Amino acid sequence: MTAEVQLPCADLAPALEFFVGRLGFRIEAIFPADQPQVASLSGHGLRLRLAPGSGDPGVIRLSRPDPGPEAERVLIAPNGTRIELTWEDPPVFIPSLAEAFLVTRAGEGPEAGEGRAGMIYRDLIPGRLGGRFIASHIAIAQGGPVADWTHFHKIAFQMIFCRRGWVRLVYEDQGAPFIMAAGDCVLQPPRIRHRVLESSAGLEVVEITCPALHETLADHDMELPTGRTLPDRDFSGQRFHRHVATEIPWTACGDTGFERQETGVGQASGGLVDARVLRAAASHQFKAPAHHGELLFGFVLEGAAVLRCHGVNPLGACDAFVIPAGKDWGLQDCTQDFRLLKVLAPTRYAGWTHLSRAAGLCGSTGSGQFYESAGPLGDRPW
Repeated sequence: MTAEVQLPCADLAPALEFFVGRLGFRIEAIFPADQPQVASLSGHGLRLRLAPGSGDPGVIRLSRPDPGPEAERVLIAPNGTRIELTWEDPPVFIPSLAEAFLVTRAGEGPEAGEGRAGMIYRDLIPGRLGGRFIASHIAIAQGGPVADWTHFHKIAFQMIFCRRGWVRLVYEDQGAPFIMAAGDCVLQPPRIRHRVLESSAGLEVVEITCPALHETLADHDMELPTGRTLPDRDFSGQRFHRHVATEIPWTACGDTGFERQETGVGQASGGLVDARVLRAAASHQFKAPAHHGELLFGFVLEGAAVLRCHGVNPLGACDAFVIPAGKDWGLQDCTQDFRLLKVLAPTRYAGWTHLSRAAGLCGSTGSGQFYESAGPLGDRPW
Protein backbone atom coordinates (compact mmCIF):
# COMPACT_ATOMS: atom_id res chain seq x y z
CA MET A 1 0.00 0.00 0.00
CA THR A 2 1.34 3.41 -1.01
CA ALA A 3 0.09 6.89 -0.15
CA GLU A 4 0.86 9.99 -2.19
CA VAL A 5 0.40 13.71 -1.57
CA GLN A 6 -0.90 15.33 -4.76
CA LEU A 7 0.28 18.84 -5.60
CA PRO A 8 -1.10 20.95 -8.46
CA CYS A 9 1.38 21.42 -11.28
CA ALA A 10 0.58 23.06 -14.64
CA ASP A 11 4.12 22.84 -16.11
CA LEU A 12 5.87 19.59 -15.23
CA ALA A 13 9.34 20.09 -16.74
CA PRO A 14 10.57 22.98 -14.51
CA ALA A 15 8.93 21.34 -11.47
CA LEU A 16 10.85 18.11 -12.12
CA GLU A 17 14.09 20.02 -12.52
CA PHE A 18 13.48 21.62 -9.10
CA PHE A 19 12.26 18.59 -7.13
CA VAL A 20 14.66 16.08 -8.69
CA GLY A 21 17.67 18.18 -9.60
CA ARG A 22 17.70 20.53 -6.61
CA LEU A 23 15.95 18.69 -3.78
CA GLY A 24 17.04 15.14 -4.55
CA PHE A 25 13.69 13.44 -5.16
CA ARG A 26 13.60 10.64 -7.72
CA ILE A 27 11.01 9.81 -10.37
CA GLU A 28 8.92 6.69 -9.71
CA ALA A 29 6.40 7.10 -12.54
CA ILE A 30 5.68 9.59 -15.34
CA PHE A 31 3.07 9.79 -18.11
CA PRO A 32 2.09 10.16 -20.88
CA ALA A 33 5.44 9.44 -22.51
CA ASP A 34 5.05 11.83 -25.46
CA GLN A 35 3.88 14.85 -23.41
CA PRO A 36 4.44 14.17 -19.68
CA GLN A 37 1.94 15.88 -17.40
CA VAL A 38 1.89 13.66 -14.30
CA ALA A 39 4.81 12.37 -12.25
CA SER A 40 5.14 10.43 -9.02
CA LEU A 41 8.26 11.26 -6.99
CA SER A 42 9.78 9.77 -3.85
CA GLY A 43 12.40 11.01 -1.43
CA HIS A 44 13.04 12.16 2.12
CA GLY A 45 10.42 9.72 3.44
CA LEU A 46 7.72 11.27 1.25
CA ARG A 47 5.90 10.40 -1.98
CA LEU A 48 4.54 13.21 -4.16
CA ARG A 49 2.27 13.27 -7.19
CA LEU A 50 2.60 16.31 -9.46
CA ALA A 51 -0.46 16.64 -11.68
CA PRO A 52 -2.56 19.31 -13.41
CA GLY A 53 -5.31 20.71 -11.25
CA SER A 54 -6.28 23.49 -8.91
CA GLY A 55 -5.87 23.89 -5.17
CA ASP A 56 -3.28 24.93 -2.63
CA PRO A 57 0.28 24.06 -3.76
CA GLY A 58 1.08 23.09 -0.18
CA VAL A 59 4.05 23.33 2.15
CA ILE A 60 6.84 20.78 2.55
CA ARG A 61 9.14 20.87 5.55
CA LEU A 62 12.47 19.33 4.60
CA SER A 63 14.83 18.57 7.48
CA ARG A 64 18.60 18.60 7.06
CA PRO A 65 21.61 18.29 9.40
CA ASP A 66 22.36 21.91 8.47
CA PRO A 67 19.59 23.86 6.71
CA GLY A 68 21.92 26.76 5.93
CA PRO A 69 21.56 30.48 6.68
CA GLU A 70 18.16 31.44 8.04
CA ALA A 71 17.53 33.85 5.15
CA GLU A 72 17.90 30.97 2.66
CA ARG A 73 15.66 28.39 4.36
CA VAL A 74 12.51 29.07 2.32
CA LEU A 75 12.30 28.01 -1.33
CA ILE A 76 9.36 28.28 -3.74
CA ALA A 77 9.00 25.51 -6.32
CA PRO A 78 7.93 26.36 -9.90
CA ASN A 79 4.44 24.99 -9.15
CA GLY A 80 4.15 27.27 -6.08
CA THR A 81 4.89 24.71 -3.36
CA ARG A 82 6.67 26.31 -0.41
CA ILE A 83 9.74 24.38 0.77
CA GLU A 84 10.87 25.11 4.32
CA LEU A 85 14.35 23.85 5.21
CA THR A 86 14.58 22.96 8.89
CA TRP A 87 17.05 21.45 11.34
CA GLU A 88 17.05 17.66 11.39
CA ASP A 89 17.50 17.86 15.16
CA PRO A 90 16.84 21.48 16.13
CA PRO A 91 18.31 22.89 19.36
CA VAL A 92 15.88 23.45 22.21
CA PHE A 93 14.99 27.12 22.50
CA ILE A 94 14.77 28.34 26.10
CA PRO A 95 13.01 31.73 26.37
CA SER A 96 14.17 34.51 28.65
CA LEU A 97 12.82 34.38 32.19
CA ALA A 98 9.89 36.67 32.98
CA GLU A 99 9.82 36.74 36.77
CA ALA A 100 6.53 37.01 38.64
CA PHE A 101 4.91 36.31 41.98
CA LEU A 102 2.15 33.75 41.51
CA VAL A 103 -0.34 31.89 43.66
CA THR A 104 -2.42 29.26 41.87
CA ARG A 105 -5.25 27.73 43.88
CA ALA A 106 -6.97 24.42 43.30
CA GLY A 107 -10.43 24.97 41.85
CA GLU A 108 -9.58 28.41 40.48
CA GLY A 109 -8.28 29.55 37.11
CA PRO A 110 -8.55 27.66 33.80
CA GLU A 111 -10.10 24.21 33.91
CA ALA A 112 -7.81 21.22 33.70
CA GLY A 113 -7.71 19.71 30.22
CA GLU A 114 -6.95 16.36 28.66
CA GLY A 115 -3.37 16.02 27.48
CA ARG A 116 -1.16 13.27 26.12
CA ALA A 117 -2.23 9.64 26.70
CA GLY A 118 -5.54 10.70 28.26
CA MET A 119 -3.94 12.37 31.29
CA ILE A 120 -5.64 15.42 32.83
CA TYR A 121 -3.34 18.45 33.11
CA ARG A 122 -3.80 21.48 35.39
CA ASP A 123 -1.49 24.46 34.83
CA LEU A 124 0.31 25.52 38.02
CA ILE A 125 2.31 28.42 36.52
CA PRO A 126 -0.05 30.57 34.41
CA GLY A 127 2.03 32.62 31.97
CA ARG A 128 4.83 30.09 32.44
CA LEU A 129 7.34 32.79 33.42
CA GLY A 130 7.80 33.86 29.83
CA GLY A 131 7.85 30.29 28.57
CA ARG A 132 10.89 29.29 30.60
CA PHE A 133 9.15 26.90 33.03
CA ILE A 134 5.97 24.86 33.16
CA ALA A 135 4.53 23.04 36.15
CA SER A 136 1.52 20.75 35.87
CA HIS A 137 -0.70 18.88 38.31
CA ILE A 138 -1.45 15.70 36.34
CA ALA A 139 -4.16 13.20 37.23
CA ILE A 140 -5.40 9.84 35.96
CA ALA A 141 -8.86 9.11 37.35
CA GLN A 142 -9.25 5.51 36.19
CA GLY A 143 -6.59 2.98 37.09
CA GLY A 144 -5.14 0.33 34.81
CA PRO A 145 -2.91 0.28 31.71
CA VAL A 146 -1.97 3.71 30.31
CA ALA A 147 -2.16 4.29 26.54
CA ASP A 148 1.45 5.44 26.37
CA TRP A 149 4.34 4.58 24.06
CA THR A 150 8.13 4.73 24.27
CA HIS A 151 9.03 8.40 23.97
CA PHE A 152 11.44 11.12 25.06
CA HIS A 153 11.38 14.87 25.65
CA LYS A 154 13.64 17.58 24.26
CA ILE A 155 14.08 19.54 27.47
CA ALA A 156 16.68 21.06 29.76
CA PHE A 157 15.14 19.75 32.97
CA GLN A 158 12.18 17.65 34.02
CA MET A 159 11.14 16.06 37.30
CA ILE A 160 7.98 14.25 38.38
CA PHE A 161 6.76 13.98 41.98
CA CYS A 162 3.98 11.57 42.97
CA ARG A 163 1.42 13.13 45.32
CA ARG A 164 -1.17 10.39 45.47
CA GLY A 165 -1.58 6.82 44.22
CA TRP A 166 1.08 4.98 42.26
CA VAL A 167 2.35 4.62 38.70
CA ARG A 168 4.48 1.93 37.04
CA LEU A 169 7.25 3.27 34.81
CA VAL A 170 10.16 1.99 32.76
CA TYR A 171 13.25 3.94 31.67
CA GLU A 172 16.09 3.45 29.20
CA ASP A 173 19.04 1.60 30.76
CA GLN A 174 17.55 1.81 34.27
CA GLY A 175 16.59 -1.82 34.79
CA ALA A 176 13.16 -3.36 35.14
CA PRO A 177 9.89 -1.39 35.44
CA PHE A 178 9.24 -0.02 38.92
CA ILE A 179 6.49 1.57 40.99
CA MET A 180 6.64 5.27 41.88
CA ALA A 181 4.42 5.72 44.94
CA ALA A 182 3.16 8.75 46.83
CA GLY A 183 6.12 10.80 48.08
CA ASP A 184 8.51 9.39 45.48
CA CYS A 185 9.93 11.32 42.53
CA VAL A 186 12.14 10.88 39.48
CA LEU A 187 14.50 13.15 37.60
CA GLN A 188 14.04 12.53 33.86
CA PRO A 189 17.22 13.78 32.17
CA PRO A 190 17.07 15.12 28.61
CA ARG A 191 16.18 12.57 25.93
CA ILE A 192 15.96 9.50 28.16
CA ARG A 193 13.49 7.05 26.62
CA HIS A 194 10.68 6.03 28.94
CA ARG A 195 7.10 4.83 29.10
CA VAL A 196 4.17 5.01 31.53
CA LEU A 197 2.82 1.46 31.83
CA GLU A 198 -0.06 1.55 34.32
CA SER A 199 -1.38 3.48 37.29
CA SER A 200 -3.66 3.28 40.27
CA ALA A 201 -7.03 4.97 40.20
CA GLY A 202 -6.76 8.56 41.40
CA LEU A 203 -3.08 8.98 40.49
CA GLU A 204 -1.77 12.53 40.99
CA VAL A 205 1.71 13.76 40.08
CA VAL A 206 3.39 17.16 39.81
CA GLU A 207 5.66 17.69 36.80
CA ILE A 208 8.11 20.61 36.49
CA THR A 209 9.88 21.21 33.17
CA CYS A 210 12.15 23.70 31.41
CA PRO A 211 11.32 25.00 28.86
CA ALA A 212 7.53 25.23 28.95
CA LEU A 213 7.14 24.53 25.22
CA HIS A 214 9.00 21.36 24.31
CA GLU A 215 8.68 18.43 21.96
CA THR A 216 7.70 14.88 22.90
CA LEU A 217 9.02 12.41 20.32
CA ALA A 218 8.20 8.73 19.87
CA ASP A 219 10.92 6.10 19.60
CA HIS A 220 9.36 3.19 17.73
CA ASP A 221 12.60 1.21 17.61
CA MET A 222 13.64 0.99 21.25
CA GLU A 223 12.24 -1.83 23.36
CA LEU A 224 11.90 -1.11 27.08
CA PRO A 225 13.32 -2.36 29.32
CA THR A 226 16.64 -2.49 27.48
CA GLY A 227 18.09 -5.26 29.68
CA ARG A 228 20.79 -2.92 31.00
CA THR A 229 21.13 -1.04 34.28
CA LEU A 230 23.45 1.95 33.95
CA PRO A 231 22.72 4.26 36.91
CA ASP A 232 25.66 6.57 36.11
CA ARG A 233 24.88 7.00 32.42
CA ASP A 234 25.22 10.64 31.39
CA PHE A 235 22.34 12.36 29.61
CA SER A 236 23.50 15.88 28.64
CA GLY A 237 25.25 16.38 31.97
CA GLN A 238 22.49 14.78 34.06
CA ARG A 239 21.66 11.25 35.17
CA PHE A 240 18.42 9.47 35.89
CA HIS A 241 17.50 9.50 39.56
CA ARG A 242 14.73 7.78 41.50
CA HIS A 243 13.85 9.05 44.98
CA VAL A 244 12.02 6.59 47.23
CA ALA A 245 10.52 8.49 50.15
CA THR A 246 10.43 5.53 52.56
CA GLU A 247 14.21 5.16 52.27
CA ILE A 248 15.19 8.77 53.08
CA PRO A 249 15.18 10.19 56.63
CA TRP A 250 13.79 13.56 57.67
CA THR A 251 16.38 16.04 58.97
CA ALA A 252 16.14 19.40 60.71
CA CYS A 253 16.14 22.59 58.63
CA GLY A 254 18.67 24.39 60.78
CA ASP A 255 16.95 25.97 63.79
CA THR A 256 13.71 26.80 61.95
CA GLY A 257 11.58 24.19 63.65
CA PHE A 258 10.82 22.56 60.29
CA GLU A 259 12.12 19.31 58.81
CA ARG A 260 13.11 18.45 55.27
CA GLN A 261 13.45 15.34 53.17
CA GLU A 262 16.01 15.58 50.38
CA THR A 263 15.20 14.01 47.01
CA GLY A 264 18.69 13.85 45.47
CA VAL A 265 17.53 15.80 42.41
CA GLY A 266 20.17 18.47 42.99
CA GLN A 267 23.10 16.10 42.58
CA ALA A 268 21.56 14.13 39.71
CA SER A 269 20.81 17.31 37.74
CA GLY A 270 24.36 18.60 38.21
CA GLY A 271 23.13 21.40 40.46
CA LEU A 272 20.68 22.69 37.88
CA VAL A 273 17.58 22.25 40.07
CA ASP A 274 17.05 21.05 43.64
CA ALA A 275 13.90 19.61 45.21
CA ARG A 276 12.93 18.74 48.76
CA VAL A 277 9.82 18.22 50.88
CA LEU A 278 9.25 20.38 53.98
CA ARG A 279 7.04 19.72 57.01
CA ALA A 280 6.28 21.47 60.25
CA ALA A 281 7.88 19.94 63.35
CA ALA A 282 8.63 22.03 66.47
CA SER A 283 7.33 25.20 64.83
CA HIS A 284 4.43 26.09 62.55
CA GLN A 285 5.93 29.18 60.95
CA PHE A 286 9.20 30.41 59.50
CA LYS A 287 10.68 33.25 57.50
CA ALA A 288 12.95 32.37 54.59
CA PRO A 289 15.59 34.60 53.02
CA ALA A 290 15.28 35.76 49.43
CA HIS A 291 16.70 33.50 46.74
CA HIS A 292 18.74 34.74 43.79
CA GLY A 293 18.12 31.98 41.28
CA GLU A 294 15.78 31.30 38.38
CA LEU A 295 12.83 29.65 40.10
CA LEU A 296 11.41 29.01 43.54
CA PHE A 297 8.28 26.90 43.16
CA GLY A 298 6.13 25.49 45.94
CA PHE A 299 3.27 22.99 45.82
CA VAL A 300 1.19 22.10 48.89
CA LEU A 301 1.05 18.31 49.07
CA GLU A 302 -1.10 18.15 52.19
CA GLY A 303 -2.50 20.43 54.87
CA ALA A 304 -2.78 24.21 54.93
CA ALA A 305 -0.69 27.29 55.71
CA VAL A 306 -0.48 31.02 55.09
CA LEU A 307 2.14 32.31 52.66
CA ARG A 308 3.65 35.68 53.57
CA CYS A 309 4.89 37.35 50.40
CA HIS A 310 3.21 40.25 48.61
CA GLY A 311 0.66 40.21 51.41
CA VAL A 312 -1.15 37.36 53.12
CA ASN A 313 -2.02 34.34 50.96
CA PRO A 314 -3.91 31.36 52.45
CA LEU A 315 -2.82 28.03 50.99
CA GLY A 316 -4.53 24.65 50.89
CA ALA A 317 -3.80 21.25 49.43
CA CYS A 318 -2.81 21.36 45.72
CA ASP A 319 -2.22 25.13 45.77
CA ALA A 320 1.03 26.31 44.20
CA PHE A 321 3.17 29.44 44.29
CA VAL A 322 6.22 31.03 42.66
CA ILE A 323 8.49 33.45 44.54
CA PRO A 324 10.58 35.78 42.36
CA ALA A 325 14.25 36.39 43.10
CA GLY A 326 15.06 38.99 45.73
CA LYS A 327 11.79 38.60 47.65
CA ASP A 328 11.68 37.49 51.28
CA TRP A 329 8.94 34.98 52.03
CA GLY A 330 7.67 32.77 54.78
CA LEU A 331 4.92 30.49 56.03
CA GLN A 332 2.76 30.70 59.13
CA ASP A 333 -0.20 28.90 60.69
CA CYS A 334 0.93 25.60 59.17
CA THR A 335 -1.28 22.65 60.09
CA GLN A 336 0.27 19.57 61.64
CA ASP A 337 -0.14 17.60 58.41
CA PHE A 338 1.36 20.37 56.23
CA ARG A 339 3.73 19.10 53.51
CA LEU A 340 5.32 21.32 50.87
CA LEU A 341 7.20 20.32 47.73
CA LYS A 342 9.78 23.04 47.16
CA VAL A 343 11.72 23.22 43.89
CA LEU A 344 14.61 25.65 43.49
CA ALA A 345 16.62 26.43 40.38
CA PRO A 346 19.51 28.11 42.19
CA THR A 347 21.42 29.41 39.18
CA ARG A 348 21.05 32.31 36.77
CA TYR A 349 22.12 31.75 33.21
CA ALA A 350 24.08 34.22 31.11
CA GLY A 351 22.89 34.11 27.52
CA TRP A 352 21.36 30.64 27.95
CA THR A 353 19.10 30.34 24.91
CA HIS A 354 19.60 26.89 23.42
CA LEU A 355 20.10 23.34 24.51
CA SER A 356 22.53 21.43 22.32
CA ARG A 357 22.06 17.71 21.78
CA ALA A 358 25.75 17.09 22.41
CA ALA A 359 26.63 19.69 25.01
CA GLY A 360 23.46 19.88 27.06
CA LEU A 361 22.97 23.40 28.41
CA CYS A 362 24.52 26.05 26.25
CA GLY A 363 24.34 29.61 24.96
CA SER A 364 24.74 28.46 21.38
CA THR A 365 25.03 25.03 19.85
CA GLY A 366 28.10 23.27 21.21
CA SER A 367 29.15 26.11 23.50
CA GLY A 368 28.96 24.23 26.80
CA GLN A 369 27.40 25.30 30.06
CA PHE A 370 27.37 28.86 31.38
CA TYR A 371 25.90 30.02 34.66
CA GLU A 372 26.54 32.08 37.74
CA SER A 373 26.41 29.86 40.79
CA ALA A 374 24.22 30.86 43.70
CA GLY A 375 26.27 28.74 46.10
CA PRO A 376 26.35 25.05 47.04
CA LEU A 377 22.97 23.35 47.18
CA GLY A 378 23.69 21.91 50.58
CA ASP A 379 24.14 25.36 52.12
CA ARG A 380 20.46 26.26 51.65
CA PRO A 381 18.14 25.15 54.47
CA TRP A 382 15.19 26.25 52.36
